[in-house]
Amino acid sequence: MSISSPFIRRPVATGLMAIAFLLVGIVGYVSLPVAALPNVDFPTLQVSASLPGASPETMASNIATPLERQFSLISGVSQMTSVNSFGSTSITLQFELNQDINTDFEQVQAAINAASAQLPANLPAQPTIRKVNPANAPIMILSLSSDTLPLDVVDNYADVILSQQVSRIDGVGLVNIGGHTKPAVRIRLDPRKVAARGLQFDAVKSAIVEATTNQPKGNIVGPQRGLTVYANDQILTAQPWNDLVVGYQNGAPVRIRDLGDAIQSIENNQVGAWTFPGKANTDPNMKAGQSILLIIYQEPGANVIKTVERIKKALPGLQADIPPGIGLHVLMDRTQTISASVKDVKITLLITVVLVVVVIYLFLLNVRATLIPSAVIPLALLAATAVMLPLHFSLDNLSLMALTIAVGFVVDDAIVMVEVIWKRLERGEPAFEAALAGAGEINFTVLSISISLVAVFTPLMFMGGVVGLLMREFAFTLSAAVLLSLLLTLTLTPMLCGRFLKPPRPPSNPFTRAVDRGFRGLEHGYVRALDRVLRHKLVTLVVFLVTIAGAAVLYATAQTGFFPQQDTGFLSGVMVTSQDASFTKTKQKVQDVARVVAADPGVAGFGMFVGSSGTNRANMFIALKPKDSGRKATADQIITRLRPKLASLIGVQTFLQAAQDINVGGRPGQAQYQYTLSDPDLTELDAWSPKLLTRMQALPQLKDVSSDQQSEGGALNLTIDRAAASRFGITPTQVDSAIYDLIGQDEVTQYFTQQNSFHVVIEGPPDLQATPDIFNSVYILSPLTNKTVPLSQFMKVDPNGISSLTVNHQGEYPATTLSFNLAPGVALSQATQAVQAARDQLGAPP
Repeated sequence: MSISSPFIRRPVATGLMAIAFLLVGIVGYVSLPVAALPNVDFPTLQVSASLPGASPETMASNIATPLERQFSLISGVSQMTSVNSFGSTSITLQFELNQDINTDFEQVQAAINAASAQLPANLPAQPTIRKVNPANAPIMILSLSSDTLPLDVVDNYADVILSQQVSRIDGVGLVNIGGHTKPAVRIRLDPRKVAARGLQFDAVKSAIVEATTNQPKGNIVGPQRGLTVYANDQILTAQPWNDLVVGYQNGAPVRIRDLGDAIQSIENNQVGAWTFPGKANTDPNMKAGQSILLIIYQEPGANVIKTVERIKKALPGLQADIPPGIGLHVLMDRTQTISASVKDVKITLLITVVLVVVVIYLFLLNVRATLIPSAVIPLALLAATAVMLPLHFSLDNLSLMALTIAVGFVVDDAIVMVEVIWKRLERGEPAFEAALAGAGEINFTVLSISISLVAVFTPLMFMGGVVGLLMREFAFTLSAAVLLSLLLTLTLTPMLCGRFLKPPRPPSNPFTRAVDRGFRGLEHGYVRALDRVLRHKLVTLVVFLVTIAGAAVLYATAQTGFFPQQDTGFLSGVMVTSQDASFTKTKQKVQDVARVVAADPGVAGFGMFVGSSGTNRANMFIALKPKDSGRKATADQIITRLRPKLASLIGVQTFLQAAQDINVGGRPGQAQYQYTLSDPDLTELDAWSPKLLTRMQALPQLKDVSSDQQSEGGALNLTIDRAAASRFGITPTQVDSAIYDLIGQDEVTQYFTQQNSFHVVIEGPPDLQATPDIFNSVYILSPLTNKTVPLSQFMKVDPNGISSLTVNHQGEYPATTLSFNLAPGVALSQATQAVQAARDQLGAPP
């Protein structure tokens, strides 16, 4: 008695089992999420801190270094990088793949608490943690603009309502605001007028701090009534600040308007964002101009398609929560290309199934004999999706490719089973007996074939690293389909053969007769070829050995890479101006780049923002025209045709890269690949990085080679004559504080509304801030003479200094990252060899 006998004898039970496979498979297929690739996200956390006005060196030494020392004690950290720019620090912690991100989050929070005693006391807020990899491309970008409302009002709605609501959506890891122009009151005090009135700048500052507060006041509790106490202790708009009395001169009050003015403005005036519709734009309501960008990133491990669907579902409600004068547009949606690519693979799978069924029919020339093995295909594939569901897999390019490949394996067992039973029918046996005998004859063979196939893919199931995560879903899906087809082949197939197959008849129509003659001729030709090979055994053996040797040579010399380059329909870019460029100059250069990009026929729309990573750098996100809308050029081809046009622009360098679904590493780069140099000796690093950069730029295998080292920025060096300062009793701390009050965008106090808190910023007059002459106008109170002393009496100003715009760390050491793209037709292994050869030729230190 064979394995198949009980199922052949019980057709109803076997049929019900097949129906169960079908129903469970349909549920699994419908329930599976859709993604571009299996989830290969490393557990990644980003720690951010800000200290307005602090130099990159200060951020690196005072904030990044204490935090990194604590983070280095956490187990499981595979990579730690930090980027320190003017006023901000961003530390990225990437953990091992087997780490639990929630546990990592708790450990990082504990490390921040441990380092808090070493952080600057004037840090506006504790460092924050987000579950996000900054090297990943955003999954969606929303653009907000208005023709009737000021941009700071638009930003307030984006910050208070939209970003908060979107951040709470399941799957969203981070919402960045590009061009964040948070409302604030800016009080511009002229230090010359302060000194002329006989006032101390510190006293004026203290008066401003004390002028607005929101302290608890209690309530009145009477025998009959209770009264909550309120007061106008807060100043919520700019105008009342101008009337604030900050001192007296000869008995007359001195107000803010006597020393400068207070205006309703923004918290940071060195940032900005713009939206541009491209030549292929399909949204008629999208207009070019300054805007606020909501840049949305997914949480590690979240499904992109489902996350974006949730965001889209929430958009009508979000639009209703903001004034109708604010336009909310989807600037970029990465799921369009993901859905399109998955749809293409589904079509390929369907075509594969159809072709397999046609081939079966051509060989068997019998409809019933064709339908029986063909029934196994959809049942096995659908049932495999039911196995994928509890394993938390998705319908992505790799799992669908596994199902496509499985079609051949799935039908193979069924065909073998049908063929054995078919031969017995040709000998005149009844269908039922032929099914029993044939199934018993072939059971062991079918079982051994399927198990051997699964054994082939078993190593892939347990492979480690990123490649293991990618191939695990492929291997499990393919193996599940093979095992399910084995089960159906041993049960359903022989039962159907025993019930529905009929003895074969000779071909009865011209088509089947022609096909039959063709296969007979093919069979005879194969017999003749086989006879010829067997007569020349030595030649056959030599050909076999030469083939093996050729395969080995080709394998050894083949170029290698990590993953095929994808066209996700999305480009990211970095624009870099001269290192001493101001925010105003960078804005002008960004507009030049925008005109070139907007004219490309493959661009649907793009957004740019300046100021998040330095005043001389801008970031750009470009949404390409969907392929199903007629775009023929790939993302890399669009970059190639934009490259010479952008290179012709004077004063700005633009680096573009096609966004990929797989990113290894946590440091965002200016191109697709990164080569990082790390050295505890900063001087040695600064000396060798430019040399290697120059050599890499000359390599023909590389394109868009750039460095994140920016150590040639303009600087103004102040030299304090400590002896002269001590004669007045003035300390460096007082000097730093006086300077920071005028040019550091000092957030001295804040006021509160029901929705948010806003800062009051003091600074010098804009015309005075734009020149080093401002230091001739700074006065400091001498505690010895009780009079104000001009800064120029004990300080020298050198406006020709040089400074770093960013300070980067890899681990705990200074690092420089060289980014590059590959030239057309060049493999990653070729580029790697070329870079290593260039380094060896230079004789760089180890």
